[in-house]
Amino acid sequence: MVKTAKENIHARGHPNISAMHKTTLEITTNKGLTHRGDCIIAVGSNKGAKQLSEEFKKLAKKENSIITIIIRVDGKTEIIKGKGDPRLTFNHSHDLVIRKSNYFSDRTIMVKADKAAIDLDRNLVEQLKNPDQVVEIILTVEAP
Repeated sequence: MVKTAKENIHARGHPNISAMHKTTLEITTNKGLTHRGDCIIAVGSNKGAKQLSEEFKKLAKKENSIITIIIRVDGKTEIIKGKGDPRLTFNHSHDLVIRKSNYFSDRTIMVKADKAAIDLDRNLVEQLKNPDQVVEIILTVEAP
C-alpha cells in the first residue's frame, strides 16, 4: 500500500531571479536575493526543510519514495519529479533544495530530480522576477 503526504508552500518572486543553475533548484524563506543565487526560484517561503511535516519527512526518507513538486505561477505550472532517500535530514530552517545529483545536505529535500532551475520554462521564470508574484509550491511524497 502506497502512503502519501502533501505540503503546500507559498513564496514570492524577486527581481534577481535568474534560474540558471544546471543541477539544483532552491526555494528560500529569505526575503533577499543576490545575483549569485542562480538556483533560487522563489523567496519569502513560509517553510524551510525543517518546517515540513513529520509525516512528509518520514515518507521522504523511505527507500524508493517518489517526490513530486508542482510550481504554480499565475496560471503556469511546472512539475518536477525526483526521489527521496534515507540520508535526507530536513534540518535546515530556511531552504528547500532540489538536486539532480545525489548530493545531500541539511537543505536537500529531493535528489535525482528530472529538472533544475535552468530547465524551467523561461516564461515562468520571467514571471518569477516580479516581487509581487505569488508562487504556489505543492510537494507530494509517495512511499511504499
